[in-house]
Amino acid sequence: MSSESSAVRHKPRLQRIAEALMVLALAGMVIAVFINVVLRYVFHTSIVSYEEISRLLFVWLVAIGAIVAAFEGSHLGFDLVTSRVGPGARKALFWLSQLLVLLCMGLLVWGSWAQVQAGLNSYSTVLGYPLALGAGATLLLAVGLLAVVLRDLRRGAAAEPLAESTVE
Repeated sequence: MSSESSAVRHKPRLQRIAEALMVLALAGMVIAVFINVVLRYVFHTSIVSYEEISRLLFVWLVAIGAIVAAFEGSHLGFDLVTSRVGPGARKALFWLSQLLVLLCMGLLVWGSWAQVQAGLNSYSTVLGYPLALGAGATLLLAVGLLAVVLRDLRRGAAAEPLAESTVE
């Protein structure tokens, strides 16, 4: 049995669902954009609603993808400072950065919730769906990243962050 198949099997159910939703969103975007490109170049027309659908799918794709990347720890890191300080300072910087991210995600939840509420009474131009649907992606992103930060804070930096990941 390959290590790849065992890695897929050990993923949490919620992560597999998120990845499946990302595949569906990307497939929907590709189909919508491809059809519109063909229609524009061959028939000199387009389906306007496909542009709106692909834009909405892109917003959700980015939000879900950012959450999955954060849970996996595969987001980009900048360790110019932390790679040059001792373990005590590295741990203090870890806690400081996590608390700042916690603050930012709290503000994002607050602002996203306000946008969702405002979007309930505003509708998209072409399809007429509530704009809260787009703002909901940002709210989900904020809540998901907030969960990642809380998980990392609970772990308390047991494994030193960015200790072995220096790029030279």
